Amino acid sequence: MPSRTPSTPRVAVLADSDTRWKWGALTAHRLQPGCRLDGFLLRGRATPTVRQLDEVGARADALREIRGVDFVRSVDRTAYDVVLLSCVGGAVQAMLHGLARAWEGSARRPAVVTGYVGVVYEKLADGLLLRHGADVVLANSRHDADRFRAVYRGVNADDRGVVECALPFLGGAAHDGTDEVRTVVFAVQPSVPDNRDDRAYLLRRAVEHARRHPAREVLIKLRSKPGEHTTHIEELPYQKLAAKVPGGLPANCRLVYGNMGEVLDRTDLMVTVSSTAALESLHRGVPTAVLTDLGIREALGNHHFLGSGCLASWDELDAGYLPEPDPEWVAAQGVCAEGAYEKAFDAARARVTELCDADGLPPLAPYYTPRTAPGYLPGLLARHGLDPKGDPLPGYEAGAAEPTGLRRVARDTVREAARGAYRHGVQRVAPAIRRWGQL
Repeated sequence: MPSRTPSTPRVAVLADSDTRWKWGALTAHRLQPGCRLDGFLLRGRATPTVRQLDEVGARADALREIRGVDFVRSVDRTAYDVVLLSCVGGAVQAMLHGLARAWEGSARRPAVVTGYVGVVYEKLADGLLLRHGADVVLANSRHDADRFRAVYRGVNADDRGVVECALPFLGGAAHDGTDEVRTVVFAVQPSVPDNRDDRAYLLRRAVEHARRHPAREVLIKLRSKPGEHTTHIEELPYQKLAAKVPGGLPANCRLVYGNMGEVLDRTDLMVTVSSTAALESLHRGVPTAVLTDLGIREALGNHHFLGSGCLASWDELDAGYLPEPDPEWVAAQGVCAEGAYEKAFDAARARVTELCDADGLPPLAPYYTPRTAPGYLPGLLARHGLDPKGDPLPGYEAGAAEPTGLRRVARDTVREAARGAYRHGVQRVAPAIRRWGQL
């Protein structure tokens, strides 16, 4: 590995969606300030579009799309100081096994880091055990760090890799502190709630709020355009539901895209079901409401906000209620509204620097192996082109050189057609089949 200098650490970030790219790229700069950042977008259903990448705003010195099996081959152990895996748990596990195999017998290798893009309210054990084996598993809050260590200790797995930090995209201008509400933002989510009636209900209530309060601007903050995918699949885009609102949207209610930070710059009341945007707004001191209209349920994720002081219904908001967050809950969630945010990454930065400066690191050792999970791990690895040892499966030949000219146009056309067919199946055919099954 080339000798490191404080000004030129090299980081590779592998991400599989727009939000995970944002988290990974911003985390890389928090952990290794001034680094050269090479971005790799994992090829799949949620590979971000150019528009999504522009909206996220996280930049890289180099950025390309890649298959997981090719990423394992291309990340030479001497090329990077840090490899940051910002993917769904199954992809992280596959890359850990693939990299462990590729670096087998090497005296030196990069430090491997992973974590979560936001609130962890489901599949805690599953997601954590799939991330085990990385040198550092970042926890976005004290609350998460305690839970992560408890899960690892519960299966007698090493928990020393868990390091507390914070979400890397908090920040921005603080709210002015006045009670006057001029702009209300309803931050929608791709998969919560997951049915047409509930999503139509939430949209209707946002529209009614705009009609009840004509002096307020109500913004429906969208995650993606129809046909695009984010971290979660959106079967019922709000754009299509909004087109069917009787009488149309009022003049003071509209759909908006854009970077969440820029939207928050003018927000006086944030409303959501369980989006990580709630933590962003709480960090700025913006009044934040986590909706209870559809119940407080694990399936919605709003149970995560129990004790926050933010739970409220549209009826209460219509009547002028502004939630006040509980300071202890906010602090436990890694929301540093009092100015300690810049220190939140000190421990993680120190740990990563220590790993990078070490004479050598032990081999990557995920909890899941062909012995501990013989009925689970092989299929998971196979989905990413790897066999149970972490070697490429037969038929996964090395990726061809990046095409140019007409070949690139033809390739992109075919790929977009395939993605379009997949999205049509997810958004139209699959819901129809589920409805037929309920008849």
